[in-house]
This record gives sequence, structure tokens and C-alpha cells, in this order.
Amino acid sequence: MRFGWIVLLLLSFPVLEAIGIFWVARAIGSWVVVWLLLAAVVGVMLIRVERVAWGARLMFSMQSGENPLAAMFASGRILLAGGLLVFPGFISDAIALGLLLIPGTWAGRAADPLRPANDDAAPTRGDKGENIMPKTIDGEFKREPDDSPR
Repeated sequence: MRFGWIVLLLLSFPVLEAIGIFWVARAIGSWVVVWLLLAAVVGVMLIRVERVAWGARLMFSMQSGENPLAAMFASGRILLAGGLLVFPGFISDAIALGLLLIPGTWAGRAADPLRPANDDAAPTRGDKGENIMPKTIDGEFKREPDDSPR
């Protein structure tokens, strides 16, 4: 019987969305159609962009040594928000907006001191006290011939 409430909520969700659409349409008129069309277009665009970006996000998180589940969670959250935007209604649009406003995987990223070329490099102080980002990277390299086996 515990799952009965969940099933009832899922089955009543489209009815609640329809009631919300009619209520908002009575208040603002035909702008509801414009809102629903724009939300659907934005949802489809989110899904199409995330379908391409999830692989790069996952690969970058694995290369940087972070947990790949965080990248998969971020991609899943964006895909779910896109699906909710495609579904017509204001309740699903509000839930999608809440999902999109959750801070992503970039917020908790710590600076990597071994990679000064990225944006996390610590700025240095100039003569007048202003912050100056490093412009050069010092390092050593060794040139190998192209015909040698690797």
C-alpha cells in the first residue's frame, strides 16, 4: 500500500498539469501557448546538446581524476530537465527549472597546482598590487623521432 500513493501521484500528474494550464490561461490568455511552445523548444535543445556533451563531460571527469558518477548525475539531471520542459505544463516546467538551477559539477572543483595552464592557476601580485594571471609555462621537453616505435 506504500506504493499506492506514488502510483496515484504519477497518474494524477497530467491532470494537475491540465488544471494548471487552464488556470494560467484564464489569467494571462493566449500567452500560455507561446510559453508552452518555447518551453518545448528549449527542452528539445537541452536534450540535443546534452546528448552530445555527456561523453566529453564524462571523459574530462575521468581524465581529471574525479568521480565519473558526478558527471553522469549532471548529464542525467539536464536530460531529465529537458524532458520535463517538453512535457506541457507549468508544474513540470517549475521542476525542470529547479533541476537546472542546482549547482553543477564545476562548483566544487578544487584548483590543481600541477596544471598551471588551466583557469585554476593562482594569480600573482603585480607592482601596483593587482592580480596578474601567469602568461607563460615553464617546463622541459624531449623531442623523439617520428619513426621510432612507441
